[in-house]
Amino acid sequence: MTSNHSPVILIVDDTPVNLLLLTQLLSAQSYDVRPVTQGTAALTAIRTIRPDLVLLDIRMPDMDGYEVCRQLKADEETA
Repeated sequence: MTSNHSPVILIVDDTPVNLLLLTQLLSAQSYDVRPVTQGTAALTAIRTIRPDLVLLDIRMPDMDGYEVCRQLKADEETA
């Protein structure tokens, strides 16, 4: 069974140039890319759009990538 939608990739990175580069590269490959700049925004986005893949920066100022992972695993809906 094939799907009619492009795979959704959520990119979480606090460095704008990284977001831009990854968004351009992945969009050119027909992925539906959703960039966010903060861990808290990533948690909200994941609950809203249910991405197929999350590319997550580890070192971010508001909430690091490890904490984002911990919170996702602790939630039955996103584990």
